[in-house]
Amino acid sequence: MKLLEERIKKDGEVLSSDVLHVDSFLNHQIDVALISELAREWYEHFKDAHVTKILTIEASGIGLACIAAQYFKVPVVYAKKSRSSSMSRDVYSTRVVSYTHGQSYEVRVSKKYISKDDKILLIDDFLAHGSALKVLINLTEMAGAKVVGAGIAIEKAYQMGGKNIRDMGYDVYSLARIKAMSTDGGVVFED
Repeated sequence: MKLLEERIKKDGEVLSSDVLHVDSFLNHQIDVALISELAREWYEHFKDAHVTKILTIEASGIGLACIAAQYFKVPVVYAKKSRSSSMSRDVYSTRVVSYTHGQSYEVRVSKKYISKDDKILLIDDFLAHGSALKVLINLTEMAGAKVVGAGIAIEKAYQMGGKNIRDMGYDVYSLARIKAMSTDGGVVFED
């Protein structure tokens, strides 16, 4: 998606060959008009998949998922990284390793919010190694629900997570696919 690629070139900050900051428009300060265009693109791609819920993982995917949900007219469920005192103990849970934060988390989704009848669209801001998507797929499968696809804003295609998830048979629709990044050469997108 040229709109997102141009915004990354304009406002993204390459900190290393693995770290791209898009905090000014995607995952700290959110450009809602831009996110609405991303969500519209995901909707056009997945509109015939009969999505019943959107699933993401806290925190950066929540804003994207909520705007996408407006197009699909479905609820958003997000996997929580911490257990609150008000959260039911009847949950699906698994662990995820965050390469961004360099730590492991247990993530949970209440069994009340995903059922075997659901057709789940996964939404997230970044796809690199695929850990977060694999966890969301795992949580969906625990519920007996079906993953109909994944909408990703930015995929670091050189880190193979997207390829691995696609090889598992999932429709991964990434709006900006990065081929390479460097602090001196910027971001190079796949054709």
